[in-house]
Amino acid sequence: MKKRFRTALIWAAAVLVPDQITKALVLSNLALWESRPVIPGFFNIVHVVNRGAAFGFLNSTDTGWQTGFFIAVTLAAVGFIGYLLASSDGEPFLVAGLGLVLGGALGNLADRVRFGSVVDFLDVFVGELHWPAFNVADSAISLGAAAVLVSLYRKRSHASRSA
Repeated sequence: MKKRFRTALIWAAAVLVPDQITKALVLSNLALWESRPVIPGFFNIVHVVNRGAAFGFLNSTDTGWQTGFFIAVTLAAVGFIGYLLASSDGEPFLVAGLGLVLGGALGNLADRVRFGSVVDFLDVFVGELHWPAFNVADSAISLGAAAVLVSLYRKRSHASRSA
């Protein structure tokens, strides 16, 4: 196995394991829709579910197609990540970023397969303004996407200096 695949899988596991552990803790310690303040006026641990995508996009209980659709999209994304890793030069930010995205995608995929929805529990807010609840997998996907963008910027910057 090529080093870039091993490295990406290590990053993915570093996301997947804590993601599933934290979700199991939420499931066993909080009732659905329960909220516990951590930093009053800023941060709560909550137990919510999301049948949709990022930021609650397409999150609705009156349709049943989301689970199958998002499982298929996730599987396609996993395949695309494999393709990107295979065709990459192994640039560290790219490999780490793809590993983070992979781990996050697999964490949320595990929820969708088991529960038909994703468990979210991190609730950040100021007053009445709430960021949509999220989880460890979502955080990793965001950080991974940022790392991929940094990799692309560095590659482009390097290419323009070489030209």
